[in-house]
Amino acid sequence: MTTKHSYEYINDFLYFVFRPDESRGQGAFIYCSGVELFRFLPVTKGRHRPMCNPVLRGLQLVNVEARALALARGATPVAVKGEYCNGIVPASNGWYKEMLLIEHAPDSLPDEIISHCVVNLLKKTFRAMGMMEIELPDTLLRPDELQTLIEKLCRELEKKG
Repeated sequence: MTTKHSYEYINDFLYFVFRPDESRGQGAFIYCSGVELFRFLPVTKGRHRPMCNPVLRGLQLVNVEARALALARGATPVAVKGEYCNGIVPASNGWYKEMLLIEHAPDSLPDEIISHCVVNLLKKTFRAMGMMEIELPDTLLRPDELQTLIEKLCRELEKKG
């Protein structure tokens, strides 16, 4: 895989990355996404059933939406296995990760999918936990700004118990 230009949104809580894969042709990308479940514990702890972590489920849902966006823009999402996403974040047992090949993607698709997924991941997570009162931005924040917001929410929720 040759990488010319990656599209990246990474902080300590989550990541969404598109890595070009020129070996598969023009417009082919490996789409990598993940959430650090342990970092989200102050938000999710005690607010869900043991086998249904809302941030993990939120990532799964936005990735389904990423596939739908790809299809709507004429691209082709393809399930793949392998080590294409290694090295994006430090290795830890707390990361839940997903990966997808997207072929025939228009130039605007990586930015569109990243923006959509980041904005909607937290909304889906908090909605699933019945925490509709938490105000979340409708526009994409910089990765460090979003990290600061999530850290603040974690502190506030830890105080509430």
